[in-house]
Amino acid sequence: MALFEAHDLTVDVAREDGTLRVLDGVDLAMEPGEVTDLVGPSGSGKSTLLLAMARLRPRASGELVLMGRPASQVEGTRWRQDVVYVPQKATLFPGTVRDNLLAPWRLSCRRGATAPASERMRADLDRIGLADVELERDMARLSGGQAARVALLRALELEAPLTLLDEVDAALDDDSARLVGSVVATAARAGRSFLRVRHRAPDGFATRRLRLAGGSLADVGLDDGTDEAEGSR
Repeated sequence: MALFEAHDLTVDVAREDGTLRVLDGVDLAMEPGEVTDLVGPSGSGKSTLLLAMARLRPRASGELVLMGRPASQVEGTRWRQDVVYVPQKATLFPGTVRDNLLAPWRLSCRRGATAPASERMRADLDRIGLADVELERDMARLSGGQAARVALLRALELEAPLTLLDEVDAALDDDSARLVGSVVATAARAGRSFLRVRHRAPDGFATRRLRLAGGSLADVGLDDGTDEAEGSR
């Protein structure tokens, strides 16, 4: 059984000159432990696909199935705990790094869940290349790349079965982006699945590569670097 399936996923977007079909009956299956890269030209609908998978895109049609359960049988907030979407510019809050990492555990939907201990957060910051960032550091003192990694780490701490990463490494230098890729690959080895929108050259951590163009998905080779500079949307 696939961890996640999408069947006949279709999204139309209204424009001044008419309706544009961004996703045209997309089918997708993802297995536990996969790191899938999603590439394609600018405007091809990569972010739209991730939003539809997370049930954050109104009026998307088609069938979504998570761990054998159709989306119609899963309440929206429950779905979004198991399918976590991380935008390129994630929402971060005034306060400290610790405040931001613990923010999901202050939501009513996670009442009773055990938040990560300080020791774990400290170790995870080190692992993602933020050894010089204290848990009590004010978020206003972080660079764009540091803040992006805090947002990613917050999502990884949730340990969702499926995590959707929308160009989260766009603000990072090459070394930091590769470190982030390694952290994601390590998480995938525990049975979680990741779909990454990327514009960079393949980093060696993906298990497969998909290209979205003309509303349709196609498998492409892992060493095919033709799309990495084509844009994020």
